[in-house]
Amino acid sequence: MELSAVTFSAIILIIFLISKVPVFVSLLAGTMTYFVISPHVPSIIAAQRILSGVQSIPLLAIPFFVSAGIFMNYSGVSKRIMNFAQSLTGHMSGGLAQVNVLLSALMGGLSGSNLADAAMQAQMLVPEMEKKGLSKEFSSVVTATSAMITPLIPPGIAMILYGSIANVSIGKLFVAGIGAGLLLTIVLMILISYLSKKKGYKPVRDSMVSGKELLQSIKIAFLPLLLPVIIIGGVRFGIFTPTEGGAVAIVYALFLGFLYKEMKFKDIITGIKETITSTASIMVIVGAASAFAWILTRERIPQEITQLIVSSISNKYIFLFIVNIFLIIVGMFIEGNAAMIVLVPLLKPIASAYGINDIHFAMIFIVNLSIGALSPPLGTLMFVTCGITKCEIEDFIKESIPFYIALVVVLLLITLFPIFSVGIVNLVY
Repeated sequence: MELSAVTFSAIILIIFLISKVPVFVSLLAGTMTYFVISPHVPSIIAAQRILSGVQSIPLLAIPFFVSAGIFMNYSGVSKRIMNFAQSLTGHMSGGLAQVNVLLSALMGGLSGSNLADAAMQAQMLVPEMEKKGLSKEFSSVVTATSAMITPLIPPGIAMILYGSIANVSIGKLFVAGIGAGLLLTIVLMILISYLSKKKGYKPVRDSMVSGKELLQSIKIAFLPLLLPVIIIGGVRFGIFTPTEGGAVAIVYALFLGFLYKEMKFKDIITGIKETITSTASIMVIVGAASAFAWILTRERIPQEITQLIVSSISNKYIFLFIVNIFLIIVGMFIEGNAAMIVLVPLLKPIASAYGINDIHFAMIFIVNLSIGALSPPLGTLMFVTCGITKCEIEDFIKESIPFYIALVVVLLLITLFPIFSVGIVNLVY
């Protein structure tokens, strides 16, 4: 009876997700189905598991970093960093497309959310890219793809969630994200340079920025760019925890807002409202997914899957190859944070059984779900970007084919060569 209960709850969950029902409703429906059908489990446990799922100290970092990212946008930081990125890459083929990628890498330490980054750049940069002669679909694909860098550059929300679920050092995940994020940034910039030359897209400027102009742009963007350094340095040297680092980020964002005299009191109120809305949606998903993960653990599904896979697959690289395909497919249909909360308890024990480094597997996991978020039929990054830029989904998919190839290359490099994920961690720690 209990086996049929968990099977039936999983079917309800999948049907709801495919039907485009909101993620938190789908998870709650699947979870409550189990508790209603299963006769040996009191329904009150559902409420207990949902509440306990969000009562985690590391998860406090999420509203802090969400709030810091929102305040950064109101403080004029985004504009200063964009000017700095343009001074560095404006002379390269593709012009503003290169700025788009570098801005995502620089803003990753500020916004922490790939959807927030995609939405911001779709509004701010895509119209300017079109004015410079870049096509709408190319501009949209570059924006959505570059937003994948954001979860990797610290302090990404995905790393905080993964660390709290898998009991892995969030500080080490922050550092590991630098290597993976830089690799993705470099590959995308090389690809954009090649495609821009092929399409005839001109640079923003004719020559490299002069030393004087570069120093001036660095001076303007220096304080905002200092935030990731402060967060990682503070966590590494034990000055504060990742959670406390989120509070430090808020104070720093407010400080910059008042220093630049661009943040008004009404912006603070608006920012608080946006933080509450964003955090509430994330936490409801976390709570519901946590309860569903408890059901899977109670039914010993992770243990049985681990035993089955380990007994049938002897090579860890074959296992990672299968995981890569599986996670990309999952990411096409399910929101990344929800997928992470449900699947990490299933897959991490298997990875540990193969002797795969925890940090290495975490980076593989996050990159996979990011690629899924870009992919049809339900890729959230694709829909958010196209919804703002008014790009046709069909045109977006056609234009994105070279980018998918590049993303697969990056994924294979991270999978086969752990140095891209744990190399900097070993140096710092």
